[in-house]
Amino acid sequence: MTTPVTEQLHQEAIGLDARPLTEVANLLAQSQSKAAAAPLASLPSICAGAKEMAQTIRSGGVLHYLAAGSSGLMAAADALELGGTFSIPASQIRIHMAGGLPSGVEMPGDTEDATGTLAHDLADLSPKDTLITVSASGSTPYTVAAARIARDKGATIIGIANNDGTDLLRLSDHSILLATPPELISGSTRMGAGTAQKIALNMLSTLMAVELGHIQDGMMINLRADNDKLRARANGIVCQLTHVSPEQAASALTSAGGNLKCAALLAAGAQTLNQAQALLHETNDHLRPALERVKNKETINLGDTK
Repeated sequence: MTTPVTEQLHQEAIGLDARPLTEVANLLAQSQSKAAAAPLASLPSICAGAKEMAQTIRSGGVLHYLAAGSSGLMAAADALELGGTFSIPASQIRIHMAGGLPSGVEMPGDTEDATGTLAHDLADLSPKDTLITVSASGSTPYTVAAARIARDKGATIIGIANNDGTDLLRLSDHSILLATPPELISGSTRMGAGTAQKIALNMLSTLMAVELGHIQDGMMINLRADNDKLRARANGIVCQLTHVSPEQAASALTSAGGNLKCAALLAAGAQTLNQAQALLHETNDHLRPALERVKNKETINLGDTK
């Protein structure tokens, strides 16, 4: 049987412990850099998966992030940021980690083989949902069993793995192979494999946000402004998009109840909050075409909206 790439010995590993730390550090940085390029070979699958995720959110479905071990930490980190960064409702996000998210400093290793709770944990999975599941080996029992359940329930499956031809990738509707080199520390997939996984997950969620209209000109226009830093950022974004003063932006944000897109439309000249909301509804929640309509005064049909 061929040893999976993620378990193979790195060509520079022999004598690693006898080298100066500066040499080891250089090798570590180089191996991470090579791993970071792995998602480039899977751009079509990543984009297709992101579109499915966006459709799940639009249709009221749920994104299920599922993995074990260090892959689970990568998946959870991405999922936990979706609310604050893009205002994805918490009701549309689930995190499933083998053994549960750790509450202390130890993470049990035997749980990746434990599949007994999956039928219960994924009982409400529906065809509107998307399962994003991650496994460096591509054969982790927890992730493979979850993919089989998702397939039976008609949910979309995005599978991320670092070894080709594995069960997880075969079961996935959108298989994302991250062909990272062997780890400098053999089998320590929190390193290169984990780096590539984090990049791929960040790409999926960010591209989903682009598809949903939550990013414009590199700015998070659907952020949840729930602290001073983000309130200041929201104000700055409205100023940048509409060229109004900070005071005018603050007034628009207050009138819009903190909704940045609506605030930008009000600052640009929309007459009422209802009119701003109607414009966004017509443009499928994309701010750019809505702003163009306001700037070009193409809102006559909405002018009497109260």
